[in-house]
Amino acid sequence: MAEGSALKVLEPLKIPTVADTVFEELHQQILSLDLAPGTRVSEVEVAKAFGVSRQPVRDAFYRLSQLGFLLIRPQRATVITKISEAAVLRAKFVRTALEIACMRAAIEVITDDQIKDLDQLLKEQKAAVDADERQLFHSLDDAFHRQICEISGHDYVWALIREQKAHMDRVRFLSLASGAQAALDDHVVIIDAMRERDQKKAEAFLTEHLGRIATILGRIRAENAAHFEE
Repeated sequence: MAEGSALKVLEPLKIPTVADTVFEELHQQILSLDLAPGTRVSEVEVAKAFGVSRQPVRDAFYRLSQLGFLLIRPQRATVITKISEAAVLRAKFVRTALEIACMRAAIEVITDDQIKDLDQLLKEQKAAVDADERQLFHSLDDAFHRQICEISGHDYVWALIREQKAHMDRVRFLSLASGAQAALDDHVVIIDAMRERDQKKAEAFLTEHLGRIATILGRIRAENAAHFEE
């Protein structure tokens, strides 16, 4: 490179590894309960299903175990962990603190065009609710919260939230049979408060929205007792 060049040094692109791909797929299947709590999984079977060697599967299993979603027991079957109420409530506490901080920053800088982008997400969410597309609504729900983090200028926070909220997601997914409309209604009032640049309202509505999981946790557990830790 010529001396004095103004070319900036670019960060190397992170190309997903095979282990990353296996992890993301298993992670999604666990959160959506396609792999239900208590299900036995094996490195051999997963490797065969993905057409990969056992090493990337072993790496993915380790990462999932660190998040609390897999119980790896030497000489015994590896199983998808059951839902822990304590883990869900811890995740709610951390997620709420992080998202409120992002909301506070977003209100100060949000533009009319960004409000329009959020309104478009609401339309897509409504279509998903009307069509009873729960998986799609779940993805659009995440997109809504992630976009607020991006507007705030602290998009890196979403990676932290995503890791923490994983324990909430299985409960959230179970609740969508009856709770998707309530979640959509929450999003409407949150965006209206952001449109008015009313920080207090936006924070109050977001706190209530994220706290809703604590109020439905008992009902969801009663309806899906086999999925929860005793």
